[in-house]
Amino acid sequence: MYEFLRLLWGTIRLRPYVFAFLAVYLVAGWRHFGWKKTLVYLPVGYSLAWLSEFSSIHWGFPYGDYFYINTTAGRELWVLGVPFMDSLSYVFLSYCSYSLAVFLMSPVALRSGNLITGETSQIRRSWSTLVLGAFLFALLDVIIDPVALQGRKWFLGLIYGYRHAGFYFGIPMSNFGGWLLVGFVLTAALQALERMDPKGSKLHLPAGRASWMRLLGPVLYFSVLLFNITITFQIGEMLLGLVDLLLVATLTVPMVFFTIYKITRAGAEAPHAFAQSGL
Repeated sequence: MYEFLRLLWGTIRLRPYVFAFLAVYLVAGWRHFGWKKTLVYLPVGYSLAWLSEFSSIHWGFPYGDYFYINTTAGRELWVLGVPFMDSLSYVFLSYCSYSLAVFLMSPVALRSGNLITGETSQIRRSWSTLVLGAFLFALLDVIIDPVALQGRKWFLGLIYGYRHAGFYFGIPMSNFGGWLLVGFVLTAALQALERMDPKGSKLHLPAGRASWMRLLGPVLYFSVLLFNITITFQIGEMLLGLVDLLLVATLTVPMVFFTIYKITRAGAEAPHAFAQSGL
């Protein structure tokens, strides 16, 4: 037990950014669907992620044939050849992708200076949210994995590699396909947690405060993107950084215009949705 606690503390000291993002997830998830489901998803999301990584490093599925390099043995926690912090990251990465998908699928309005989202249990549990959440999750990896592969140049360290380098900055397409598949599984797990409450979970806060709290998930999503793009430029990977910016702009610009469009249409379409969501 002492050794486990020592390595866990070593992981926190070595990877504080992971636990900072995780802390935001805990707050966002708590305000989204309650502290019980938020805590339940920690072992559920971690276990599903760990299984996917364990499978891939041994049998090449679902991410392709890659391997971990245990350069931090004795300094941080590893679980049967998989770094603890890596599988743990899937928890907040999948949640913020799902949260952003819910936001994009929900009607939005401005009332008295407050941003109001007409989020409903039907939207949270829909197939369209499942597909969008999985896509957003995979898109995160398009930004994360190439710079993580350059871990020797920054504080991540060289912890993994591919036996056969891919054409996208060394990343094979199988990796992104694996993230899309695992994204479906993790988003479905989040939706299953939502279904545990037959009445649908909602924030018990005044509408304005509730809506801004619901933005924690999307804010976490873009914070992860910003963190990784910043590291990319700091290590001198200019081409990769510019490609990342182009991809993020391709995502963000339509998203902003779509949100503005929803706000302008809210007068005609949102009241019924808001009534359903209790806001």
